[in-house]
Amino acid sequence: MSLVLEDFQRLSGITGQMREAATVGEWDRLVSLEQECKRKFEEIKPRDVIPSSAEERAQKLALLKKILADDAAIRNRTEGWMEQIQRIMQSNRSEQRLQQTYLANY
Repeated sequence: MSLVLEDFQRLSGITGQMREAATVGEWDRLVSLEQECKRKFEEIKPRDVIPSSAEERAQKLALLKKILADDAAIRNRTEGWMEQIQRIMQSNRSEQRLQQTYLANY
């Protein structure tokens, strides 16, 4: 197996772990894995080449499709969580504005 395929298999393994962490709501683990994934991708990028054999190209394509499917599932799971965080932050900002307004009058 080529080095490129091994790299993409490792990357696919990381995105699979990220998907699992997002599914069970392990946000700290997801963030840690996301950083690991970014480092791995940056490591792979300079040596990424199109495999010479049709079989290896098909394997790389399958790995890329799996990585993209993991990414879509992660985004789908985290969008709700991010919306919840945004609502909390907006609520906190509104509360701070109210306090500043009323405290300024005293």
